[in-house]
Amino acid sequence: MARYRPTPTVVICLLLHAVAVLGVLLMPAHWAGWLALLALAQVVLTGCGLLPRCTLLGLNLNRLPAAAIKRREVALTIDDGPDPEVTPQVLAQLAAADVKATFFCIGWRARQHPALLRAIVAAGHQVENHGDGHSNAFALYGPRRIEADLQAGNATFSELTGRRPRFFRPTAGLRNPFLDAVLHRLDLRLASWTRRAYDTRCGNADTVYHRLTDRLDAGDILLLHDGHAARTTDGQPVILAMLPRLLATLNQRQLKPVTLDAALK
Repeated sequence: MARYRPTPTVVICLLLHAVAVLGVLLMPAHWAGWLALLALAQVVLTGCGLLPRCTLLGLNLNRLPAAAIKRREVALTIDDGPDPEVTPQVLAQLAAADVKATFFCIGWRARQHPALLRAIVAAGHQVENHGDGHSNAFALYGPRRIEADLQAGNATFSELTGRRPRFFRPTAGLRNPFLDAVLHRLDLRLASWTRRAYDTRCGNADTVYHRLTDRLDAGDILLLHDGHAARTTDGQPVILAMLPRLLATLNQRQLKPVTLDAALK
């Protein structure tokens, strides 16, 4: 494995941290300026971590490569499962359209519903690591805790599917500068998205549909949720109310949904 190298943004921010600390020690009379420099570096790092599609903290797959675009491929990625109520119905809808997707699953949920995880794989879909605990505080974790969470997820998915994950997606896409080095050590690749529908909060199927399809193009990575799915006014998980229409639109626009593995070949 090649040696890990942080991005220029991370290197510059670390240097600014060091300069600020040295400045306080050597020229304490100017402490306010050094503190402002330190704050600037921290704001840059934090801001990058709050932007899920940002590439300044490290490699981040937020769009499919040129070869996939040429083939008019898109990727459906479905997060937060497996869910015993929703996931089987999502699988049925995908099967009816002969479409393959990538499921970013949560480790503890996979251990609760191992048969569902195996059903995802048996149907020809791809399972990837969405964290073992899926904590909302993930972006605040230190490197050891990040690595422990990712390793636990890897172990679960490897055992249940017979395949080691290649990709990781953090909770809500939020991260900190420690993540990139951990991903390098574990030979994982960060994957975000091109389009998201906020379908854990919005239960309006039309709104979710248009967020995904307006200006949709080849190479886009779409984010949906089978776990934590918002509900329509009649109580239906919004992904189930919207997915058949989305799949029909992809077909009409001659866009081919594929797994991330297939897109990167």
